[in-house]
Amino acid sequence: MKAASMSRGIGAMSHLRRRLGRRAAFALLAGTGAAAAQPATPWPSRAIRLVVPFAPGGPTDVMARVLAPGLGAALGQPVVVDNRPGGGGNIGVAHVARSAPDGTTLLVTSTGFVVNPSLFRNPGYDPVQDFAPISELGASPNVILARPDSGIGSIAELVERARATPGGLNLANPGTGSTPHLTAELLRLRAGIPFVQIPHNSAALAVQSLLSGTTAVGVTALPPAHAQIKAGTLRALALTGETRWPDLPEVPTMLEIGWPGFVSETFQGFLAPAGTPAPIILRLAREAAAVLGDPAVRARLLAAGFALRANGPEPLAARIAAEVPLWRALIDQAGLQRE
Repeated sequence: MKAASMSRGIGAMSHLRRRLGRRAAFALLAGTGAAAAQPATPWPSRAIRLVVPFAPGGPTDVMARVLAPGLGAALGQPVVVDNRPGGGGNIGVAHVARSAPDGTTLLVTSTGFVVNPSLFRNPGYDPVQDFAPISELGASPNVILARPDSGIGSIAELVERARATPGGLNLANPGTGSTPHLTAELLRLRAGIPFVQIPHNSAALAVQSLLSGTTAVGVTALPPAHAQIKAGTLRALALTGETRWPDLPEVPTMLEIGWPGFVSETFQGFLAPAGTPAPIILRLAREAAAVLGDPAVRARLLAAGFALRANGPEPLAARIAAEVPLWRALIDQAGLQRE
């Protein structure tokens, strides 16, 4: 598969999700026990943990910390964020996969959840079999960044600099298997240029690497870099969404500057262990939608670079089914070795 056709495949994810739609959704929802009885004891009867498989400060952590207070108020129990970074996100995700399906240990994760089974020999979980989707929460384009003092002011200049750098240009990303990591690989394939990818344990650390001068260029999801772009301490060369971002009208998309099909985004998903009773799944989906529907919460997240999508179990189930094979194809095309 050529890089250009791989790019078109990623850009067509929304169409694939719609096409897979209900069949994939019902297959995944079967693991929740859709016809299961109500929980034997009232739920929730104790505190709920939202496991985030990354260090604090990244977009997934931000989403979980916005969700937790409103969810706790609605459910009448404390909801705490439990950061479990490591292994490219695998440690935290596998912990939830092994947890009791009682609705008290939940997962807030990102696109790496569907990427890692193709990137790691033993990630410790299966994204389809081990989880019950609750809802998408949000999504954002990725952004290709440069330090303002780097002399790189456009994608064309980035490509030129990379070609002129012996051994390849160092590029910061939030971690192996993250969507920004694979977005940089897609750029490498499409442009035929070398990069030395420098993975970090979180998006916040990748941004700090740029700000400190450790690296001159990087790729992250939009939210962790949004404030720095607005302040002028980082330069956004291009976004990987289909349209420009509302409060960054000066930043072009890759599509606009002549890269057909170059679309990728980072999404946040909300999931429970497989076997969690369907009434719990549906209640969590309903309450998450209510929290993210609050005008103050929406304004805060939109200003931070998130597009909100509290849309219930079926769209997330379809997205998982659609994206696993697409990212696997890009990983194979890029020649990335399984760890």
